[in-house]
Parts: sequence; C-alpha cells; structure tokens
Amino acid sequence: MRQLENLLVFLARQLVDEPDRVEVTGQESDSRVDLKLRVAEGDVGKVIGKGGRIVKAIRTVMKAASVKAQKRVNVEVAD
Repeated sequence: MRQLENLLVFLARQLVDEPDRVEVTGQESDSRVDLKLRVAEGDVGKVIGKGGRIVKAIRTVMKAASVKAQKRVNVEVAD
C-alpha cells in the first residue's frame, strides 16, 4: 500500500501550486485500498480538473499500479 500512497503523492505534487500541502491517507483491507487525497484549498480544482478529467486520469493510473498488488484501489479527493 505504501507504494500506491507514494505514487498518488507524486502525481498530485506535479499538479498543484503548494506541493508541501499534499497529504495521502489510506486504509487497506484484504481486497481493497482506499486512499484519500488532501491538497491546499486553492489546489482542489487543479487536482479534479474540468469535468473531473484529471482525477479520472489519476484513478486510471492508480488502478493500473494496483494490479501488481492484486487489490482494487479507490481514490477520493477530500474537500
């Protein structure tokens, strides 16, 4: 799970103006990993993107990365 958290942090830091305020928390079960992404208030729109396109792309990358761990991954952006 740590590798998935690190990947999400890396991806988010590339998109935001305040990379030091990127935080990822996660919970893991037998078949699933739930990750919650927190960024600075002004950077939320940059992570979500117009119509949710950027967060959808992030979720796609995270799902591809989770295949090795044989777990489903869920990424949420905290308000």
